[in-house]
Amino acid sequence: MGSYVELNDTNFEDEVLKSSIPVLVDFWAEWCAPCRIIAPVVEELAAEYDGKVKVGKLDVDSNPQTSMKFGIRSIPTLLIFKNGQAVDTIVGAVPKNVIEEKIKAQI
Repeated sequence: MGSYVELNDTNFEDEVLKSSIPVLVDFWAEWCAPCRIIAPVVEELAAEYDGKVKVGKLDVDSNPQTSMKFGIRSIPTLLIFKNGQAVDTIVGAVPKNVIEEKIKAQI
């Protein structure tokens, strides 16, 4: 299994905004069914792009500051960050190839 980073309000800046490689952040919550559907896809991508893209998961319930800062209104929301900026947004449980296309555009 690929490794993904558990993100929170405290480590978000260091892990995501200061990352030297693009970062895919999965904003999710325990109670969210579509989040559970997309989770294995996100984990697969973490394994496939290990070293090229960092993958992180952020629980919106536990980390309201970061969720609010990036205007997360519905989950799952995937944001792709590059050079400290959010460069792409994916909302909802979308097919793996949709996420993969957006990742490839940033590496």
